[in-house]
Amino acid sequence: MNAFVKSLKRLYDQRRITKEDVAARVESGKITAEDYKYITGEEYDG
Repeated sequence: MNAFVKSLKRLYDQRRITKEDVAARVESGKITAEDYKYITGEEYDG
């Protein structure tokens, strides 16, 4: 797990970003669907 993904997880857990924000990063290619699941606890359905 890279530092960027860990940072997003921390922000998500603090409710500073939403699932939609995380999904946008999957769509842009910055993170993977697997990273999305790690961050949100749900499968990416994009």
